[in-house]
Amino acid sequence: MKTSIFLSYPKPFNSNQELFISELCEYLLARGLEPRTLGVTDYDVDAPLKAIRRLMLESNGLITVAFRRTLVESAEWKPGTSDAHHIQNKWLTSPFSHIEPAMAFQIGLPVLILREVGVVEDGVLEKGVVGTYMPEFDLSNSTSSYLSSVEWGQVIRKWEVNVASVSESKGNPPKLY
Repeated sequence: MKTSIFLSYPKPFNSNQELFISELCEYLLARGLEPRTLGVTDYDVDAPLKAIRRLMLESNGLITVAFRRTLVESAEWKPGTSDAHHIQNKWLTSPFSHIEPAMAFQIGLPVLILREVGVVEDGVLEKGVVGTYMPEFDLSNSTSSYLSSVEWGQVIRKWEVNVASVSESKGNPPKLY
């Protein structure tokens, strides 16, 4: 039996993003993990946040892929403050790439966030916010080369150990003391 995990990502809008998700799913399945995504493998008629919570409670970890979604050609970051600066040609991702990892973190699931190159590092996408290393991937390179890289191997192994611990703990009776 495969270990259920929540795989969160915005709907891919280009073939490179589709290929990345496809190869990532194959990789996870080959490692004994069952990626589950609301609206893809699982469906629910409740409000999205309620459906997400239900699926998370059935999962043992979360991977979020923060794909590029909205191109910001030019903007002013924190205008009128001493922190103001100009940003150009940066990408935003889906708000759910922030919401779902935060929800998983709050219920104690291991969280792994993968951010596509160029996506703005803010909110939960800032390095260190959820306490784990956040790899950045570049879709101009092949997905298979990324999934066979030393960086990916180290990150996924550590996350898998945490997922296995959650899965094991779920089977234990509650402790009174």
